[in-house]
Parts: sequence; C-alpha cells; structure tokens
Amino acid sequence: MSAILPNGSILEIASTYSVAKLVTAITNANPAVASAAAHGLAEGDIVVVNSGWTRLNDKVVRVADPDSGTFEMEGIDTTKTTVYTAGSGVGSVRAASGWAQISQVTDSTSSGGDQQFTTFGFLEESDDRQLPTTKSPISMSITVADDPSLPYVGPVEAADEDREPRVVRLTLPNGSVIYYNAYVSITSTPTLSRNNIMTRVITLSLASRPTRYQAAA
Repeated sequence: MSAILPNGSILEIASTYSVAKLVTAITNANPAVASAAAHGLAEGDIVVVNSGWTRLNDKVVRVADPDSGTFEMEGIDTTKTTVYTAGSGVGSVRAASGWAQISQVTDSTSSGGDQQFTTFGFLEESDDRQLPTTKSPISMSITVADDPSLPYVGPVEAADEDREPRVVRLTLPNGSVIYYNAYVSITSTPTLSRNNIMTRVITLSLASRPTRYQAAA
C-alpha cells in the first residue's frame, strides 16, 4: 500500500507525428503483436493506434520488442475474441514525438468517467434492479500561468485550431506514466483578476481511455 503526491508531475504534449504506418494484422494475445512491414519503430516509441477494433482504436500504446516487421503493443490484451474479433484489428499507427512540457500548472481537475446504469424491474418484484451501461466521457481542465512565450503554447493552440486529437503524457513522481489521446483546447484570453496571476485553462477531452505504464524496475 502506498500514497503518492502529485507534486513534481510533468505534463507534456506531442508536437510531431509520423506518417501513418500500415498494420496488416494484430494478434489476439497478451500483449498484442502488430504486423507492419518496415515500420521503423524503436523500443519505447509511443504510437496512436487506428484499428478496426473499437476498444483499441484511438488508443495510445508503447512499442516493445520491435523487429523489422512486427512489434508488441505493451500492456494491450486482445485475447477476448468476443470483443477483439480475430482478423478485424488491422489499421495503422502513427508515432508521437517532439514533447513540449505544459509548464507552470497551477491547478488540475478531472470530470467524467462515471459508470452509468440502466434501471429496470419485473412486474412481480417490489424492488428495481440495475445493470451497468456506459461510462461518461472524461475531461481534464489544466490551469496554467499565462506565458505565450513557452514552447507548449504553439502546439496547444494548433490543436485548438484544427480540432484533431493529440497525445498528452503525464509523468508522475514515482516514474509511472499515463498517456492520453485527447482533443485539446485552450481559452483564448487570460483571466484578469486583481492581485492574482493571469491564467489560461487547457481542456483535454479524451478520445479513448488513457493508457498507464508503471515505472521500470
């Protein structure tokens, strides 16, 4: 059992993406293995997956054990064929790089991700029942001190303008990492409150569930 303070966490946004690399097959395995001829990916590269499997589509994945034509999708379990239909996971991957730190963060909040339920009952019963359905969309709000000269501002404002998802990396003090694929927006003008620093708010609207990797042993 342990508790972690977020103090010292580093938040970054990817500013560079490779051309899409065709994935011709993904195995039903743990971890899943992708086939992609001459992919050029290296150990530890971060990719965004486009896949015929809905639960894998738009997910951020770390590359492991690459060779000339295949690579492992670290931490991705596709053994459940009722969800990951055999042969249907083909698509492409794009590598994310060029990390720019989103610095001077003053506050961070998140919302959503709550389990939703449908409620029903049978005529012969006096109590209702419920079954889990979907989870609500997840959003994060990051408040930052206003400084238009910082390196992250350009990539964040570009994401706000083109409305295409970006990869965001959160490195925690213990070395573990969380990756988000999110639509990124930022308020166009800073707050102006007497005796308080000027701030802007960056919003991350997640396009898929985050991927988390533990610190290397």
